[in-house]
Amino acid sequence: MPRRKDRSFAVIGLGTFGSTVASELARFGNHVIGIDINERPVARLADELAEALIADGRDEEALREAGVGACDVAVIAIGEDIEANVLCTMNARLLGVSTIWAKATSRTHHRILTKLGADRVIQAEHEIGQHIAQMLYNPLVRDYVSLGNGYHIVDLRVPEQLDETTIGALKLAEEFEVRCLGMMRNGEYNACSDAGTILRTDDKLLLLGRRDNLRALGDSL
Repeated sequence: MPRRKDRSFAVIGLGTFGSTVASELARFGNHVIGIDINERPVARLADELAEALIADGRDEEALREAGVGACDVAVIAIGEDIEANVLCTMNARLLGVSTIWAKATSRTHHRILTKLGADRVIQAEHEIGQHIAQMLYNPLVRDYVSLGNGYHIVDLRVPEQLDETTIGALKLAEEFEVRCLGMMRNGEYNACSDAGTILRTDDKLLLLGRRDNLRALGDSL
């Protein structure tokens, strides 16, 4: 398989969230420009990123000189300063960045960024809170991914009471409209297309379904 062409990213705002995004993108081998108005976070990431620059995201010309307009993606990670966040998002769009992800601090902020043309608006604390609440609500859920339109993939740990039970006996499709995509056992992936597959305690089932149906399944266990 041919290697995907790496993209270039501008991460503007190098607080905890922005620094993490920038560092991880760089670790994956991408060209990353990190920008912050303060010297300390820029200096901290100088050796990790392709470029780490002190600049004001509210200044369109400063971002132009930093090369933001030539990047494939801009991540607006400025936190509490909503005005700076909004102006930076506008500037990235004016500079012609094709894809913009922006961090929001509230629903109103989210709506403003969406109106400005941000391709993806992230409410990090809200999204992480939902994620944690889901796993706290049902300890069998190890992790999950939202696919949109109400569908999720859930990593569900098989509890002790289901040891030696077959997948077919769970009646996933018949009673819960949930599909089993596969199973992890001892670090190895196994297909679960055979209804006679026997489950073991602590197997991990990868299940696809709507949130309410997955929740009903979790409650039944």
